[in-house]
Order: sequence, then structure tokens, then C-alpha cells
Amino acid sequence: MPFREINSKMVEATVVPGQRMFSQRGAMLAYRGDVTFTPNTAGGQGGVMSMIGRRVAGEATPLMTVEGNGTVMFGHGGHHIQVIRLTGDTLHVEADRLLAFDGTLEQGTMFMGSQGGVMGMVRGQVTGQGLFTTTLKGHGSVAVMAHGGVIELPITPGRAVHVDPQAYVAHHGDVRNKLSTALGWRDMVGRGSGEAFQLELSGSGAVYVQASEEKL
Repeated sequence: MPFREINSKMVEATVVPGQRMFSQRGAMLAYRGDVTFTPNTAGGQGGVMSMIGRRVAGEATPLMTVEGNGTVMFGHGGHHIQVIRLTGDTLHVEADRLLAFDGTLEQGTMFMGSQGGVMGMVRGQVTGQGLFTTTLKGHGSVAVMAHGGVIELPITPGRAVHVDPQAYVAHHGDVRNKLSTALGWRDMVGRGSGEAFQLELSGSGAVYVQASEEKL
């Protein structure tokens, strides 16, 4: 069920019988029709392990299961909303940036250090962002939140994209990530963003970057 963008800070989704979607708690602004909102204790299709992953990472974003027959308007905190449509690939996104997504998408959790090694762990410790990222896979739509607008940057073979870790919103495709720094270990202590750290994404896909480094 695709989202219809009402403006840069609000989206509308159609809910039909027999299908469900998930939203962040507090994201519902208004709705029409016979729609129910139920706290989700299973962490979407990712199950209990998905919830555990987010809680270990300090990203225990509660979800609501949305079902029924009607339309729902979503928004949260006045943040900019970007709609991403998946056609079978996997989207990686910070858990607290998820606004709403189709229930047809398979949800999971990935440890960023599994791709970035030790530096992937530094990303979580120094920049204040989680060591885990939520994954959504399949065919469907995802609405994510960001500060100050979002730009989609293509990632092509042989041309890596470097992003400030705190400006990172999400990425999809066959992409590897690695955090690098031009500073020594002593200089890294107490520094969290800017040119000192760069999240390098390589492969084939796209990365979504927000205009502000402010954390949600």
C-alpha cells in the first residue's frame, strides 16, 4: 500500500482489510474509516530477535500494528518525511527514523560492525548512533524521517560515496559500509561528527542523506 505525500511532513496511507502496516508509536495524526492501532510486541515480521537487537542497541522504537479499512495520515515531530519504494531489495535504516512501512516487508536487524569491523563499532560509540540498523526487505513502501530534507545519492561500482555518519538516514542495494577517520585514536575521543569521520558506502545502490546532522 503506497504512501501518498500530502506535504513534506505528512503522508497518507490506505489501509485495506486483510493487509496491515506498522508505524512508530505516536506517528498517527488522523484517520478516516474503521482503523485499529495495536501495540506490536513481536517487533514486526522480525520477531523477538529483532526487538532484542534494537533494545541492545538502545533503539527500542515501539511499533504499532495498523489494520482495518480506511486512510491514515502519518507524521512525527514536524520532521521531513521521505517515501522509499522497495522492489525486492533490502533497505537499511536507523530504527528511530522509521515512521511507517508496509506489513508485507520482512523486518530484521543487522549489526553495523559486521560490515565495518572495529570502525563500525566506533560509529555507534563516538557518533551516538546505534550499532544496529533495521533492515526491511521485499516489495512495498517505507516512510522515513529526517531533519531539513533528504537527498538520494546513487552509489555505483568504482565510485564510493562518503557521508557524515550523523547525516546518514538509510541506504539500499548491494552496498558495503565502512567508517574511516583521518584522526588518530587519541584525537577521536570526544568527537562525534564532521570531517573527522566519514561513512564510506561502496557497491551498487543509493544512500539517503539528511540536510541536518541533528539526531532524532
